[in-house]
Amino acid sequence: MGDTPGVEEPTLEEQIAVYQREFKDLDPQVEKIVSALGRLNRRMNVAYGRQTANLGISNAEWEVLKALVLSGPPYRMGPSDLAKRLGLTPAAMTHRIDRMVTEGLVTRERDGNNRVRVIIELTTGGREKWLEAMRKASVFEEDLLQDLTPVERTTLGEVLTRLLRRVEDSQPDAGGRLSDLD
Repeated sequence: MGDTPGVEEPTLEEQIAVYQREFKDLDPQVEKIVSALGRLNRRMNVAYGRQTANLGISNAEWEVLKALVLSGPPYRMGPSDLAKRLGLTPAAMTHRIDRMVTEGLVTRERDGNNRVRVIIELTTGGREKWLEAMRKASVFEEDLLQDLTPVERTTLGEVLTRLLRRVEDSQPDAGGRLSDLD
C-alpha cells in the first residue's frame, strides 16, 4: 500500500476499521499503538537510510559502526561477535565487512595473540562517518520529539523500554541485541 506511487496507505483509523470488520476480537486501542509503532519504525528507517546514504554508507554499515563504537576503545570485535550482535549469519557479516574494508571504514587483521582469530577494528574514517551520522540523527530526533515535554519524553522512553524488554524476554532470538538497554 505505501510502496506503489499513487496508492495511499490507509490512515491508522481506516486500517483499524478494516481489521475490526475482518477480525471481531481486535482491541482497537492495542492495534492503534502497535500499528503506529510499526509505521513510525518504518518511516524512521527510511529517514535514517537517506541520511546515511548522503554520507556514503548504508544503514547496514551504520549498524556495524555503531556496534564497534559500543564495544568501546579500541573499537574492535571479532566478526562472529559482530554477527551475533547484529543478528546476522557469518556469511552476511563477511560480505558486509568486505565492503566496509574496501570503503576504509574498518580494518580486518589477524589477532597477534591468536593467528586463527580475525579482528575487525573501526578506522578513523569509520569513526568520523559514525559521528557525522550521529549529528544528523540527533537533529532529526530532536525535531521528531519537539512537541513532547521533558516529562513526556521520559515517560515515553520508560514505556517503550518496558515494551522492548517484554518482547526480548518472550522472543530472545528475535534481534540479536539482548543487551542494548543494559
